[in-house]
Amino acid sequence: MSITRSVVHMDLDTFFVSVERLTNSKLEGKPVIIGGMSDRGVVSSCSYEARQFGVHSAMPMKMARSLCSEAVVIRGDMDAYSRYSRIVTEIIAEQAPVYEKASIDEHYLDITGMDRFFGCMQWTHELRQRIMKESGLPISCGLSVNKTVSKIATGEAKPNGEIEIPGLQVKDFLSPLSIRKIPMIGNRTFHQLRSMGIATIGTLGQIPIEMMDSLLGKNGIVIWKKANGIDLTPVVQYSERKSIGSERTFQKDTMDVAGLHDLLTSMVEKLAFQLRKEEKLTSIVTVKIRYSNFDTHTLQKRVSYTSFDHVLMPIARELFDRLYQRRMLIRLVGVRFSGLIRGVQQLNLFEDTSEMVHLYLAVDKLRRRYGSDAVKRASGIQLRDLEERTDQSQQQKAVPSPEERQQIDNLKNRRFRYWYR
Repeated sequence: MSITRSVVHMDLDTFFVSVERLTNSKLEGKPVIIGGMSDRGVVSSCSYEARQFGVHSAMPMKMARSLCSEAVVIRGDMDAYSRYSRIVTEIIAEQAPVYEKASIDEHYLDITGMDRFFGCMQWTHELRQRIMKESGLPISCGLSVNKTVSKIATGEAKPNGEIEIPGLQVKDFLSPLSIRKIPMIGNRTFHQLRSMGIATIGTLGQIPIEMMDSLLGKNGIVIWKKANGIDLTPVVQYSERKSIGSERTFQKDTMDVAGLHDLLTSMVEKLAFQLRKEEKLTSIVTVKIRYSNFDTHTLQKRVSYTSFDHVLMPIARELFDRLYQRRMLIRLVGVRFSGLIRGVQQLNLFEDTSEMVHLYLAVDKLRRRYGSDAVKRASGIQLRDLEERTDQSQQQKAVPSPEERQQIDNLKNRRFRYWYR
């Protein structure tokens, strides 16, 4: 006999705005927009009052200002948001048997079996009350039989509410809702389904699964299952120790600092692309070096959640420069990103223009299609094998030929030199 699961989805309401209001009570009740301050910036978050004017996240700031001219525009503080995110996570970690941090402002909790001792909804209610009391932040939650239904329920409970959808009520709950409510249905899929006359989840659930398969492939089958309240995805226990990294051991030890900087740049570029591909963000950067005598040293720095190369690269180089003090030959160098959570790069748009975001999206699209090495920064293209460079330096000081110098100058003068270098 299968066990009915009890899954909670918790989502902090307009998280960035709520944090700003904690430190500035004058923002209460006012339309607030958080994002890049210039007209070329992008909206990262906005209050419910601003949404009434049509403002939404990822919208160009110029358009947002024209839609809601009376809005208070704030650059945003990812350090503060990261800090409050950790406060909420620590509260959940103390009480939840299994929890998954899905992004900076949302969590899934598997509390299956809790009803035998306490009552799942009562337990969820008391946890929500504790989070609001200790963090000062509004939070909404949904309790149901799986992650999909719980997440949709949270959306219906907002703002600052809670709702339970028992197993027998799942289909009745989902049926009248718009298909937009289903996670993973983007604009393109939405318009494709609407052109077929499918507007509600109930109608979508009645479509033959074979038709969804032929229309949308494997994603069509997943969407059909979600429309019928079926989601076997487990709640994956969250751990701050999750990480990705890269190391390089040299055949010949080296002191080529410029080459090591280029290698770090290349490592960070590939790891950051991996983060974005997996829709993850990092909050800890660690650099490791091993000297020729096998002494190994590491240094790490906590950062605001990000997956952007141009943010992570200077941090990696800074950590390396702080580590490399003995001026000995280096045998190994490595970079590691940890403290990972699920999230997309829009979380870090306070200083970035829409052009930069679109450039990242375009470059990542090329990499997904043609491979991670399809597009590189100029420093990565200039990078020579460090063993060869070290060998050459032992014989004579390396001096670029006129042809090599021209090639380097051409690379530096490319169209996106101001960023993609």
